[in-house]
Amino acid sequence: MKKPVLILLICCFTMGSFAQKDTAAINDIKSFQEELLHEYADPALSPIKPESAAKFKGIHFFDIDTRYIVTAKFTRTPNEKIFEMATSGDVKKQYVKYGIASFSLLGQEYKLSLYQSIALLSNKKYRNYLFIPFRDASSGKETYGAGRYIDVLIPEGETIVINFNKAYHPYCAYTEGYNCPIPPRENYIPVKVLAGVKL
Repeated sequence: MKKPVLILLICCFTMGSFAQKDTAAINDIKSFQEELLHEYADPALSPIKPESAAKFKGIHFFDIDTRYIVTAKFTRTPNEKIFEMATSGDVKKQYVKYGIASFSLLGQEYKLSLYQSIALLSNKKYRNYLFIPFRDASSGKETYGAGRYIDVLIPEGETIVINFNKAYHPYCAYTEGYNCPIPPRENYIPVKVLAGVKL
């Protein structure tokens, strides 16, 4: 086989692999969006309080953008102490800082801390979840001023995928009566993250 043909075949295979990964990622994001829309549309599941229903304008999303899916270096922080994270209400919630994600986004390097909920440790369904509350330069403009959240599973290795297309608003963005965690100061990204849920 001539070398140019071999190179062409390798390139085609590589492009096909990337296309399959993108398709899987997009389908995963669409599934996330459908589940979120269903939650807010179903009266039995919706967090919207009756007094806020008239003002509720629905859930809206930025266009899906795979540039906002990052593979981060995951560094565990095993010696952290439990702390109380401030919320939008009077009730503070207990978390422990579980690790730090270091990643490149749109050509710049950033870090986000990941937290584990103490209250959810006794829940088999959620005990392996980590919580990423964050604010970015879109907060208060294109997105809710107090920030957004991302949920991820505890990784087995030293990397973790953070999909900002799956960032969502706390209930407090749409209704009153909840104690929504406020992202710690260390979880601010000084760039607009135009992915996930928007106002």
